[in-house]
Amino acid sequence: MDDARLLHELEPTVESLVERHYSKTKEWFPHRLVPWSRARDFDDEEIWVVPDDAPPAPVRSALFVNLLTEDNLPYYSMEIHRAFGGDGAWGEWARRWTAEEGRHSIVIRDYLTVTRALDPVELERARMAQVSGGIVPHPVSAMRGMIYVTMQELATVISHLNTGKLLTDPAGYEVMKRVSVDENFHYLFYRDITSAAIELDPSGFVLALEPEVVGFAMPGVGIPNFDQHAKVIANAGVYDFALHHDKILQPVVLRHWKLEELTGLTDEAEQARERILKYITRLGKVATRLKNKRAREAEEAKQLEAV
Repeated sequence: MDDARLLHELEPTVESLVERHYSKTKEWFPHRLVPWSRARDFDDEEIWVVPDDAPPAPVRSALFVNLLTEDNLPYYSMEIHRAFGGDGAWGEWARRWTAEEGRHSIVIRDYLTVTRALDPVELERARMAQVSGGIVPHPVSAMRGMIYVTMQELATVISHLNTGKLLTDPAGYEVMKRVSVDENFHYLFYRDITSAAIELDPSGFVLALEPEVVGFAMPGVGIPNFDQHAKVIANAGVYDFALHHDKILQPVVLRHWKLEELTGLTDEAEQARERILKYITRLGKVATRLKNKRAREAEEAKQLEAV
């Protein structure tokens, strides 16, 4: 099914999902989550130093990546409009999604500024580099776009929430939790519009799913020193292959979209399904090894503390 027909056929479902979204989401204000009383002026020549109460370095890396990912909203918004169109229910959703996403960088940056958890000069220079580069994934079809944003939104939910859990500052936790709630509503919209697309074109879905599953990259590609930060974030358990397998591929691709149960596939789609399932199985083995390694390291650390 070509993009124009698919998007047209899905329009009534989009309308329904947008109405559901409005009924479930609640208005919130970034300024009410920021601990302004902890702020002070920055002198012109002031050089940032890590505060005594700053989060550990891995958590700072996660905050850095999470915020810069949100900063790249203009390009993600362009991709959403390009993939799904700017008219009708699709356009209404794209504009609402953009407006809600805009709050995320506001509240995270304000929190980081008043607490001085990150170097504001480094952060601004990185934002300039990130937004000037404008690097974002570019799905080549509407179906691939729906699949990608579903996984991307859920990955962002996980990353924000796990980052918040590592913060010992209650205010920081509340900021990251609030942002993750927004992202989860966005994930539910994309997950369910993709479910409707599967009913219309199951073979097209499977063919689109393969490159998105195999080639999925953690949100934030294009951020300065992203690979270095991503390794630190993975080692801290914020987001890694194990979480991707257990929290995205298993519950969404296999259980919600029911990849293994789809019927009426073309031969090409059947072959693609087999490759996807093999890939998920291989990734599951990697995830198990990672979890076992972390469990051993945690036990060793506990034993050292007891000495």
